[in-house]
Amino acid sequence: MNIQSLVVPLHAVLCLLLVIAAIGDLKARIIENWLTAIIALLAPLLWFALGYTIWPGMAIQLGIALAFFGLFTVFFALNVMGGGDVKLIGALALWFPLLSTVRLLLMMSIIGGLLTLAYWIVHKVRKSEAERIGNTLRGRNRARRALCDLRTIS
Repeated sequence: MNIQSLVVPLHAVLCLLLVIAAIGDLKARIIENWLTAIIALLAPLLWFALGYTIWPGMAIQLGIALAFFGLFTVFFALNVMGGGDVKLIGALALWFPLLSTVRLLLMMSIIGGLLTLAYWIVHKVRKSEAERIGNTLRGRNRARRALCDLRTIS
């Protein structure tokens, strides 16, 4: 078995780890550190499988990852992103060339924006539904009080 045959299995493992991260993020809004660490630590295996040299290949990948991690750390400091997202972006940047990483981030932004819009719409619908139910209950309580007042007067 030559090392180049590890490329597809490594990408399959990455997909599995990302699915686990997505499930955890959806359930508890947490991306576990151990998942991010495994993703980051598997990247050098991919580099060897792809035939990257230490200089400049691996150094460039590490530089790209550090740059994205630093950039998104600013967003974390501004409370725009969670820390798990920032660490995951840094780890994923170890796996892909610069242009692919930019495409990935662009897709994440678009999908994230659509999800935010969907959550906002659901929140508005639920809020208006709750207000409608609340108004109905308040109306019933007023009617009951009015009936009680009529009974006490007569």
